[in-house]
Amino acid sequence: MLEGILAGLSTTFLPINLFLVLVGCFAGTFIGMLPGLGPISAIALMIPITYGFEPASGMILMAGVYYGAIFGGSTSSILLNAPGVAGTVATAFDGYPLAQQGKAGKALALAAYSSFSGGTIAAVFLLIAAPALASVSLSFQSSDYFALMVLGLTAVSAFAGKGGFLKAIMMTVLGLMLSTVGTDASAGIQRFTFGRVDLIDGISFLLLAMATFALSEALMVILKRTKISKKAQQATHGNLGSLKVSRQEFKGIAPTIARSSVLGFFVGVLPGAGATIASFLAYGMERNLAKVQHKAQFGKGSLKGLVAPETANNAACSGSFVPLLTLGIPGSGTTAVMLGALLSYGIQPGPRLFVEQPQVFWSVIISMYIGNIILLILNLPLIPYIAKLLMLPKQLLTPMILFFSLIGVYLVSFNPFDIQMMIFFAIAALLLRILDFPMAPMLLGFVLGGMMEENLRRALLINDGSFSFLWERPITLSILIIILLTILAPVVSYFKPVAPD
Repeated sequence: MLEGILAGLSTTFLPINLFLVLVGCFAGTFIGMLPGLGPISAIALMIPITYGFEPASGMILMAGVYYGAIFGGSTSSILLNAPGVAGTVATAFDGYPLAQQGKAGKALALAAYSSFSGGTIAAVFLLIAAPALASVSLSFQSSDYFALMVLGLTAVSAFAGKGGFLKAIMMTVLGLMLSTVGTDASAGIQRFTFGRVDLIDGISFLLLAMATFALSEALMVILKRTKISKKAQQATHGNLGSLKVSRQEFKGIAPTIARSSVLGFFVGVLPGAGATIASFLAYGMERNLAKVQHKAQFGKGSLKGLVAPETANNAACSGSFVPLLTLGIPGSGTTAVMLGALLSYGIQPGPRLFVEQPQVFWSVIISMYIGNIILLILNLPLIPYIAKLLMLPKQLLTPMILFFSLIGVYLVSFNPFDIQMMIFFAIAALLLRILDFPMAPMLLGFVLGGMMEENLRRALLINDGSFSFLWERPITLSILIIILLTILAPVVSYFKPVAPD
């Protein structure tokens, strides 16, 4: 472990990697605060850029963009009541009322402090938890990995929200179907290629990620034609107020930061949960724990109501790297994109990553400490100027996204067919998004599909074609029971009567 940490330190403190942490944090902050563009779109746009880098450097850049986007998403939530990313929706509940009370500066400063605290505390947990999980997961076999990947897919579906369970399951199945296109790695037989030579190698992960997130997002912007209101213009150009937070206020929010960091980290570790779930759970927990006189302030400008979700969503970002790095299972839609990037580097995340690629494993974790410090230094002095960047016209932003998406995919393959397929997937994704079908489960299904099939075949080969491994191995059986409970949870909650307010 000590050798791995030293390898990670030497890799992280290379000038190019320190520069990439800075670039990732800045780009993530900027993209995160633009309403609609989330961390998935940001990382999808970064993948073509990282292809020329070493795996450790590429992952450091993408990790910086990820927590930078969550960090920056609070700006538009507080100033415009328009969350930049889904993980900052709960931040707007009390952040926007604070801004309307003339305390926008304090709200943005508190968001920066709590984001830094949540990210840093979770990075400490990650340092402790990752090696422990990696050592435990060394006892895993193919059947256990298969069950884990099924758990990852069902967890995403379960956290899809009330009424969205079936849609998320359908999108997961669609992702699994798309992953079967191409040549069967075991038998060498072409599947679902329709006689097209271009599909022999399957559908490119980069193409699908860029089409379903970055490109479809740009098309959504064109379709909606949203305009920034006069109220929003006044918020971004007007006086933000003082950035100072009193000692008494810090004392009041300190327990909230501690609780939300722990909760956020452990929610982030759950495959499929992510920053959005963590932020809502933290907000609900603080509201329930608050005294009667303080509970009434929630939704009207409560400092705890702002700090709790903002701390939890950043802690969840770090937590989501635990299943990604130690088990090879994405903790969220964003880490699913990062899993695809790791696989494109020829690196298989999981227990062996800890042994075979310690510099990648540890440099990502160590870069988070540096990244959180950079984000705090970047955000506090630049808050008044960052607020003005929200006024960037859509006429400039949309063509840039379209350009980088199409050129990024073409420069990887130099195949015009990929551009045609990308446009087809982008239009299909646009129609599905209009019908409220989530894209993240589909991407997870696509990423995990090949590995699920490979591990299932291996498990069947070891057991002479028998499915008895599903209940004979204790680890596999335990995971299957968790899968069953995960599937039943949204069904039970759907029929559960809602208590009156």
